[in-house]
Amino acid sequence: MIPAGIALLAVIGVCVSAVMLRKQLRAERGQLSEPSVVMTSRARAAGVPNALLGLAFYIAVLASSAFLTHRLIWEAVFGASLLAAGLSVFLAYSLLLVTRMPCPLCWTGHVVNWTLVVLLLLARP
Repeated sequence: MIPAGIALLAVIGVCVSAVMLRKQLRAERGQLSEPSVVMTSRARAAGVPNALLGLAFYIAVLASSAFLTHRLIWEAVFGASLLAAGLSVFLAYSLLLVTRMPCPLCWTGHVVNWTLVVLLLLARP
């Protein structure tokens, strides 16, 4: 049950990241008519779009979700999920107090990241 929940959250994360990456690419081409969080400096970590990092992360979580009974795989996924959840804390703070922009997809991603940490703890081998 828990591995299925982890896989489902990863699929949701893939969808959110794909939409946000597409939006960021459109913004870079000047094709957005409204302001968006993807145009802020916080939309990138180390020069890489957050949405691209998220896409890679969620695909890796999805690919490994069936193998979380292996301790090394679980540790790698759990470590990555802690990093993602930590970045989500920073980005949530930024949404609330710095950019003050609404972004339901951002919040969906943050909730996914925080929930993944909990489910991974419950799935610890």
